[in-house]
Amino acid sequence: MTSAGLTRDFLAAHDPHALAPLDFLRARFDAGLAWVQFPEGLGGLGLPREEQSAVDEAFAAAGAPDNNPRRIGIGLGMAAPTILRHGTDEQRRRWLRPLWTGEEVWCQLFSEPGAGSDLAGLATRAVRVSDKDGDGWIVDGQKVWTSMAHEARWAILIARTDPAVPKHQGITYFVLDMTAPGVEVRPLRQATGEAEFNEVFLTGVRIPDTDRLGAVGEGWAVAQTTLMNERVAIGGGAAPREGGVIGVVTDVWRKRPELRTPALHDALLRLWVEAEAARLTGTRLRQQLTVGQPGPEGSAAKLLFARLNQEISALELDLLGEEGLRHDEWTMRRPTVVDFAGRTAGYRYLRAKGNSIEGGTSEILRNIVAERVLGLPPEHRLDKDVAWKDLPK
Repeated sequence: MTSAGLTRDFLAAHDPHALAPLDFLRARFDAGLAWVQFPEGLGGLGLPREEQSAVDEAFAAAGAPDNNPRRIGIGLGMAAPTILRHGTDEQRRRWLRPLWTGEEVWCQLFSEPGAGSDLAGLATRAVRVSDKDGDGWIVDGQKVWTSMAHEARWAILIARTDPAVPKHQGITYFVLDMTAPGVEVRPLRQATGEAEFNEVFLTGVRIPDTDRLGAVGEGWAVAQTTLMNERVAIGGGAAPREGGVIGVVTDVWRKRPELRTPALHDALLRLWVEAEAARLTGTRLRQQLTVGQPGPEGSAAKLLFARLNQEISALELDLLGEEGLRHDEWTMRRPTVVDFAGRTAGYRYLRAKGNSIEGGTSEILRNIVAERVLGLPPEHRLDKDVAWKDLPK
């Protein structure tokens, strides 16, 4: 039976208006209609990825509850594909279902104060121990720019397990219980006034070896799965025409003719065309995912997303003038989602500045596109064969 037929049968047997939302989502996962491309028993049916959009549309048309994807986007877009590809059967069964239903929120512990753009230079250490509590790791270090850490139950974490080898080789990938002793989350207040990001301090945190993803020392390869999926999730997401920030600005343009000038008209047309080209490119990128894992093309999509968001939000301020300088909220709070469309022009302008940093800085992404997409000569890297412990700190 096709996914469309299975969806109809499921909805006939599970009334979305009669069941509690969590019960409905759990049943949908168990029926294989969460990620149809995932294997059976893990929320999927082993079907082509392109069938997912029709399934999602059918559930939306029936008024079924969703899993609040904006709140659990890190789990859906980054943790889940990494667990599926590199996790054991037991790890997949343990983490994927509550991740998809939204019962357990995930965050990402990658960047550090001294290892942002040069992520492989990270200094957080994980030392292996074996004692009465079993085989495990003791982790010490600091992570930064961690979205959703204040809400998260689990984190994907990379740490250095061998400082005596070159920096890319001595990294191991873990899943961290954010409720474990020694985990401290502190808010980082941004220009918007909110503390959407956090810094996370790890002091003597124990991670059982059963919560390691991939082999010891191969964390960089595992992390590439996460990073490639992250960039697709940020820059290559599905959106209708005039979706996102460009839709907000065009709506103002249509409703407020007194604000229009010929120069603003030219600028809006240029950005509208670029936004539409980016949307169609994102559609093509998602189609390419049906035949394999995301590649460096996701970096180009994320790079374009950041530039467009910043230019469009700046145009909105030019269009609104003094009105656009008002900021709706400066109270210190810790939001659970990032909502560009539902906020003011001032918020969008300030928040868009972070788009060229989060998910890989635009400078690093340009290097990736140059080297891996265009085939240009790579940068000279003098630290490539030097042990991490011998690098200048």
